[in-house]
Amino acid sequence: MTTVLTGAPRLPALLARGAALSPFKRPRPDAEFPRTRLVLPGVRVDPARLAAYERVCGFPAGGGSLPVTYPHLLGFPLAMRLMSAREFPLPLLGLVHTSIELTRHTALPASGTYEVAVRVDRLEPHRRGTEAVVVTEVRSEDRLVWESSSRYLARHRTAGTAPSAPPEEPKPLPTVAEWEVPADVGRRYGAASGDRNPIHLHPLTARLFGFPRAIAHGMWTVARCLAAHGTPDAVRVRAGFRAPVLLPATVTYAAGDGRFELRGDGRLHLAGEVYPPAAS
Repeated sequence: MTTVLTGAPRLPALLARGAALSPFKRPRPDAEFPRTRLVLPGVRVDPARLAAYERVCGFPAGGGSLPVTYPHLLGFPLAMRLMSAREFPLPLLGLVHTSIELTRHTALPASGTYEVAVRVDRLEPHRRGTEAVVVTEVRSEDRLVWESSSRYLARHRTAGTAPSAPPEEPKPLPTVAEWEVPADVGRRYGAASGDRNPIHLHPLTARLFGFPRAIAHGMWTVARCLAAHGTPDAVRVRAGFRAPVLLPATVTYAAGDGRFELRGDGRLHLAGEVYPPAAS
């Protein structure tokens, strides 16, 4: 079923609804989930919001095209509407974004008009619980120009043999730069992206969810790395979020042979790779 929206859903209301329903969810990989495909036509980018996003993530300002990760923001309110629904079986509170794979088929003009579609593609068992796979598609004049697949993990007890092994620790890449990440980057990214999850905003609100300090958004870490790495107009990116970045932080950006990573305090925070869309 396809539902066409007349405007972007409001994220604060969705966060509140998802939080209220979370205690009543019973996640499992064979649970039913919403099959609705949400479509938002006529999407245009706010230049001020785009400029704020470019600043906080380190992308060049005023390039005329959307940063490779920016379309994720266009689809995020639709994804949140699906994942905060009563019919969605995973609790929104504690849901962890574990990875993203995105493909940009061509440059996306910042002045363009787009149609954004989001759906929950499937649920899958994970060694630590259940993952939802959420697919986002962006079209311009009926042509697919950008798409992504994000995985969101709900942790819970699992029975039997673990269905997936822990990711292997990659060999460290050559260091390119060291970055000082300020304590307010979560608030700045939240203002630019609309994702004002309390775990990113302040130490006090982060502690309510078990973090000693606020943590950086996972999508900020991948955007910051790709801003430094650079991407061609047609590109495919895979990134896995391994450990949160506690704010403030000193992190090391490393890259080589199409791969990139972010490390700090002896931990791997993010590992990713960039390659042509036709590659497998």
